[in-house]
Amino acid sequence: MTEPLLGRNIALAVGGGIAAYKACDLSRELQRAGAQVRVTMTKGACEFVTPLTLQSLTGNPVFTDTFDSSQDQQYGHLQLAKWADLFVIAPATADLIARIRAGLGNDAVTTTLLAFPGPVLLAPAMNTAMWEHAETQANLAALLAQPRYRVVGPASGLLADGDVGMGRLAELGEIVRAATALAANGPLAGKRVLVTAGPTREALDPVRFISNPSTGKMGLAMAEAARALGAVVTVVLGPVETPVPRGLDLVRVTSADEMLAAVMSRVEGCDVFVAAAAVSDWKAQTIGAVKAKKGDGPEQVTLVRTPDVLATASARVHGNATRPVLVGFAAETHEVEAYAREKLAKKRLDLIVANDVSAPGAGFGADTNRVVVFDAKGERLRAEGAKRDVAKSIWGAVLARGA
Repeated sequence: MTEPLLGRNIALAVGGGIAAYKACDLSRELQRAGAQVRVTMTKGACEFVTPLTLQSLTGNPVFTDTFDSSQDQQYGHLQLAKWADLFVIAPATADLIARIRAGLGNDAVTTTLLAFPGPVLLAPAMNTAMWEHAETQANLAALLAQPRYRVVGPASGLLADGDVGMGRLAELGEIVRAATALAANGPLAGKRVLVTAGPTREALDPVRFISNPSTGKMGLAMAEAARALGAVVTVVLGPVETPVPRGLDLVRVTSADEMLAAVMSRVEGCDVFVAAAAVSDWKAQTIGAVKAKKGDGPEQVTLVRTPDVLATASARVHGNATRPVLVGFAAETHEVEAYAREKLAKKRLDLIVANDVSAPGAGFGADTNRVVVFDAKGERLRAEGAKRDVAKSIWGAVLARGA
């Protein structure tokens, strides 16, 4: 997959100008490009177009009031900022640009933007005199001096008030192209990331197997976060029912042997390998050809070790002139740090993500996690919260290492 907006989460912020009505079509165009869109609006924008219209077009509730308890229940405090990969502000009015430059947080748009650390695309639209005013130009220049801000437009032409000149909102296709270019310039742009996720199933007979409760949520969160940072991401996914985010190259497998084969054919071509899968450690020495019938006495099954996917991949790439950054996961129930450090050293990893799966809110199937990331020099960071947010923190550690 090479489409930069495919699967991306875009917060569309609508300012209070006549061009606000064009945000309706813009939301549709961004969705056609593959993005998921959620909208936040200033009070002024709500005078030009109703939140219900944009809710109907995006399928998501619209954030307009930080003091509305029902909206807070829908989003959670500042959840839109955590959810978004990219902010598109269209129209960016003179007033909104000035308030953003001043660092204000006095409405739904500016409060969310203050909490959002990622890239921001400004699409100005206003009267020509307002656009040419020295203060507007100074405010815009101050924002563009920050690496995360980009601007598209405005265009020149007939304005809503009858004047002719600069100030028209850029054409929607131009805004989408600018958003696409900004999304493609993340810190992992041009990098190839390989992620394993989910459990494996090791057959005992045609109807029984050995497995574990992994749902693949953490691995898929790692993959989605890498995609948002600009990477081309391949996921080798065990048997799960968890929805897979768009924009990922998906390879479905069942057993540890199948996962190993999929990884070994790809690991030398990637820049980062994240082994988040919960690979079953044992499999039956002999798989029954038919369903085994219950006997009257005790039953015995001889188990043998499955291949160690991460250790095998690590051994393969360590002999190469260049190799991927290796990130492992250690899901433990006791002595978490000790076992994680042992795994880090034994498998010659760059980073290990340790978590106690017996802890509340951090086990298999949970939507949240609590982890500690270690490297060979010691503790790197602690992160907890929604798995998507934890994944972003882990990628911060990977990038800090120089991935």
